[in-house]
Amino acid sequence: MQAITVRNRDAGIAGLSLEELPYPHAAENDVVVRVHAAGFTRGELDWPGTWTDRSGRDRTPSVPGHELSGVVTELGYGTTGLTVGQRVFGLADWTRNGSLAEYTAVEARNLAPLPADIDHTVAAALPISGLTAWQGLFDHGRLATGQTVLIHGAAGGVGSIAVQLAREVGARIIGTGRTTDRDLARELGVDTFVDLEADPLDSVGEVDVVFDVIGGDVLDRSATLVRAGGTLVTIAEPPRVQPEAARAVFFVVEPDRAQLSALASRLRDGRLKPIVGAVRPLVEAAAAFAPEVRIPGKTIIRVTDEAAGDQS
Repeated sequence: MQAITVRNRDAGIAGLSLEELPYPHAAENDVVVRVHAAGFTRGELDWPGTWTDRSGRDRTPSVPGHELSGVVTELGYGTTGLTVGQRVFGLADWTRNGSLAEYTAVEARNLAPLPADIDHTVAAALPISGLTAWQGLFDHGRLATGQTVLIHGAAGGVGSIAVQLAREVGARIIGTGRTTDRDLARELGVDTFVDLEADPLDSVGEVDVVFDVIGGDVLDRSATLVRAGGTLVTIAEPPRVQPEAARAVFFVVEPDRAQLSALASRLRDGRLKPIVGAVRPLVEAAAAFAPEVRIPGKTIIRVTDEAAGDQS
């Protein structure tokens, strides 16, 4: 099978290449998925899991990419809950070969069924952003109806999903971003937009939840905005400044089949829409990692075409 691989940690993006790899082995409780569409994170070449397995052993050549949508082609021993031919989407394991390959082996629990009327390209844009937004707002932030949430990067991949989920539960939403993000953030549902390039952040007043994806000075200044009993949630880095009389949580997204299914339901009935930017073929995946002109949406890699035998 064809796959994007990395072999040299020091080579960075230049070390990405398209090559032939053996068909993956389905371990116990795994499925093998024929990948139709995949998502990736540009910074993942710096993640330890890209280079070593769970025991810390070198695992190169490794296949990057962790978001996928495709069709189950094989079940590992003891695997339950999914069937061969079933359409699925979800997260590839952090310390195993990922989704930028024609086939990948994934723990079945990391995947959820994908309805037949959801396109693989759209589904592949949802797992990391959708689960991160869900877990940040509700599992960690405990956001409830009527509360006020400050969402940094409101027009980005994670932020845009967070805005839509927060709007659904009836929260008041303050979104931040660059000047060029204002119109999209408003369209997504923010009540107030703060231009981080021009507006003072402290002008928003106190909020119940801060959801941060930026880190650094923005995260530091956000700690003073959380009211007593509220929560500062970030995926960028552990907070250096602790809010007074409030919680601070730094977390890494985790796979969750039930949450993936809930996100797919919202996607299907129009309550949720991930922003898909460029769609590129697998042969262009290495080039897609390179910094480029900033465009809205997530870049998705189309790995294989929809095949006969897909089932809902």
